[in-house]
Amino acid sequence: MTGMVSRQDVLAVAITVACAMALYLGGMQAGPYWQIVALNLAMWIALTQSWSLFSGLTGYVSLGHVFAYGLGAYLMATQFRELPVWLLVPLGGLLAGAFALIIAVPVLRVRGPYFVILTLGLAELLKFALLRLETALGASSRLLFGAPGTPTLLAWMVALAVAATLLRHFVGVSRFGRGLVAIREDETAAETLGVPVTRYKALAFALSAVIPGMVGAVMALRSTYFEVMQVFSPTISFTIVTMAIIGGAGDARGPVLGALFLVGLSELLRGASPQLYLIMLGFSLIIFVLFAPNGMVGLLKGRRA
Repeated sequence: MTGMVSRQDVLAVAITVACAMALYLGGMQAGPYWQIVALNLAMWIALTQSWSLFSGLTGYVSLGHVFAYGLGAYLMATQFRELPVWLLVPLGGLLAGAFALIIAVPVLRVRGPYFVILTLGLAELLKFALLRLETALGASSRLLFGAPGTPTLLAWMVALAVAATLLRHFVGVSRFGRGLVAIREDETAAETLGVPVTRYKALAFALSAVIPGMVGAVMALRSTYFEVMQVFSPTISFTIVTMAIIGGAGDARGPVLGALFLVGLSELLRGASPQLYLIMLGFSLIIFVLFAPNGMVGLLKGRRA
């Protein structure tokens, strides 16, 4: 990529902003229920784009990205009465990013299934450490009264979804992104060719945690009830990975398509038949893993070719 912004980059920004405005205005016009649906959709887009920034580009599959979400929510819950909300949201992102950067070097020494298991175990370790701390403090759960309303939270979440999408796009087409792809294809060869493997992986890991930390802070305000077990639930990480697999983690379009598919499926089936939703979710995941490993984006590229 040259120093100048390409026409494709301008188009990506325009489409992202236009879709974000449509999501926000559509949710606001449709009423309170659809505002919540739009909020959830924006949340999953932001989380999955952030996961794709690291795992999609490097090939290191993380099952522990909920740690960033949980840290942001924890900071919001514990400091809600002490600091303004507009400050706590970015601080949640900084806390998650700083924590990811600290643990990046030792964690990223392992690869493959060992890395998958390690990230899952790390998130669980952090969850139970904070749970023990909260129990010792006598505050196993917290109530957040006076939080901003859903329209405000929707605006913030849509902005985070836009930021995550554009960050994923521009990192993907940058020299840094090409270095991450080289690591995914052959880490040893990339290091031999001069790619600073350790630095690139650590930076991508930290960047991929910042927006989830901010998302967690915003969603803590949405629920108004904070519990450690809830915000560090491994289901959040599993859902992120599922959306990335179904949509495709090859570029910024995949997480959007995956989030749309699962949120839409949830709205269609979960209320009427939760069991059928889970069956269809599992069936869809199997189909995409076996027959469309590149997700919906791969199917679209195949049809275009």
